[in-house]
Amino acid sequence: MILPSYMYALVMIFLALAVLVVLLRFGVRIGRAMVVSAFLLAVLLGVTPGAMGGRLAAEWHDKPLTETTPYLLVSLTALLLLVNVVGEAMGQIGLSARLVPAMHGLFRSRRAALSAIPLLMGMLPTPGGIMLSAPMVREAGDKIGIERSRLAAINFFFRHQWEPVWPLFPALPLIVDMLGVPAGRVIGYHLVLSVTGVLGGIAALLLAGIPPRRAEHLASAGGLGSHAKDFLQALWPILFTGVLYVEWRVPPAVGVFLAIIGLLVLHRVSVRRWGGIFKAAKEPDTVLLLFGALWFKLILEASGAIGSVVGFFNQMHMPPLLVAFALPFLVSFSTGVTTPTVAITYPFLMPFIRTPHGLALGVETLAFAGVVFGLAISPIHLCLALSASYFDTPLLRIVLKVLPPALCVAGAGFALALFG
Repeated sequence: MILPSYMYALVMIFLALAVLVVLLRFGVRIGRAMVVSAFLLAVLLGVTPGAMGGRLAAEWHDKPLTETTPYLLVSLTALLLLVNVVGEAMGQIGLSARLVPAMHGLFRSRRAALSAIPLLMGMLPTPGGIMLSAPMVREAGDKIGIERSRLAAINFFFRHQWEPVWPLFPALPLIVDMLGVPAGRVIGYHLVLSVTGVLGGIAALLLAGIPPRRAEHLASAGGLGSHAKDFLQALWPILFTGVLYVEWRVPPAVGVFLAIIGLLVLHRVSVRRWGGIFKAAKEPDTVLLLFGALWFKLILEASGAIGSVVGFFNQMHMPPLLVAFALPFLVSFSTGVTTPTVAITYPFLMPFIRTPHGLALGVETLAFAGVVFGLAISPIHLCLALSASYFDTPLLRIVLKVLPPALCVAGAGFALALFG
């Protein structure tokens, strides 16, 4: 049976993604799996090196530098690697260890402290970074007497609420560069997802299941001024990077690098130790992950598959808003990663986002809500697997507790697409 061209492209894309999922389930690292999946897609769609070179040349001619694939590869890879260095520097200086007592001292409410720990540590998006806040949340929650699956859900869900709006997560700069709009416009829409997520998390995870207060709950020595000082010393590099990007469009990788130098100089770290700290950036799989994701995107564009799949959706008469949500949801649920999901799915969605009437940022926000919803309940998501292991609780219990606030985020996305 010969498939119509618009169906053939869709089937081949899903086959490549299925191979990605199978490789992940067999323990292949995500970067290598992504490159294999992209290579397979190029073979299945008949995209030759010459065709990819032609696409790169067209990008260079038709797009601003910041929207070209080579620029995105270099800038996003540098960002991810340097984020690791920030975490290493903060750990060696001792800022990470002082941050927990500082938050306990500043947030007198037990519920506020439990959510603030992962929420604030989540501003530093290191791979597997769920484990930065997990020991703190488990220690505080065990002291209060909270059931472990609820603690795991609190740590997992609140940690990821910065992803729609924080430029240290590479997906946001990628979206801004793909759309060619000021970062503040995208963040303004995405902020609804983050606020809805936090409020939904409070309602679903913190208003119930918390035992009555006892005198020793979250007791912390030290004065308010001391706690505030420790808190600001740990958080300023992250805030500094965000402000530079939003206000002056300084690439996040540049902002992170300047923050690292500032940290090392202000805390008088010996230059002899700098090399060991910067070695934290040595993470080849991160480079492979972004290379594979952007290669996947380039293959889709060079092959004409985007037009074919959009034609398929038109043939099926699927509502555009359903497509905008479902496609990112399916890919993020299947892969458990954010930036590759954006790189793979957004090219298909551009006809729905860039309309004859202008840029539909409400539709784009709905697409990102699909990404967030898929990640929140995906068993492939590394943070979920790590949470289940560390908190010694079934993964399904975590997912069931996270599902209600995740549905709130999905609902907010649809509301923005319809009325925003």
